Amino acid sequence: MKSVLFATAALAAVVVAPAARAEGLRAEVHGGYDNVSIAGESGDGVAYGVALGFDKNVNSNMSLGIEAGIDDSTTKECAASGAGRACISAGRDLSAVFRVGYNLTETSKLYLLGGYTNTRAVATYRSGTTKTRAASNLDGFRAGAGYQFGISDKFYGKVEYRYSNYEADVSRHQGLVGVGVNF
Repeated sequence: MKSVLFATAALAAVVVAPAARAEGLRAEVHGGYDNVSIAGESGDGVAYGVALGFDKNVNSNMSLGIEAGIDDSTTKECAASGAGRACISAGRDLSAVFRVGYNLTETSKLYLLGGYTNTRAVATYRSGTTKTRAASNLDGFRAGAGYQFGISDKFYGKVEYRYSNYEADVSRHQGLVGVGVNF
């Protein structure tokens, strides 16, 4: 009888193990399309960054998680201004979000995210040999959705859309892909 119980417990552990890989501590790198809009004027570039998160399966269909990230961007727009050239660029972006996921399979999920974000906008003006620079940190909220899928026992991939809305009439749309590792 003990061997039957032991065999059943071992089989259950093997069957449940893949779902456990989709939860716990994770780290990722990501990058993709970045569109920043300031007072109706927009510019495109590439966003790239890293994130650290933790997900927990609440039941077989749902997971909850938190994630902190730091991103940067190549998005920059310049125009002639008087005798010089004025540019505005998107700087670093810090975020802390909650994730709610729907587990499609043991190693894949659809998820929604929402939370806080803070970006830095950098304005420069160059005229001859004189360069003036000013930076401003802008608070805002982030919302998005994504699909995360297992690549192997420890690694996953993801596709994600994010919308961020900051103070001072600044907003951002991003389409990202990423790879990560579950610990």
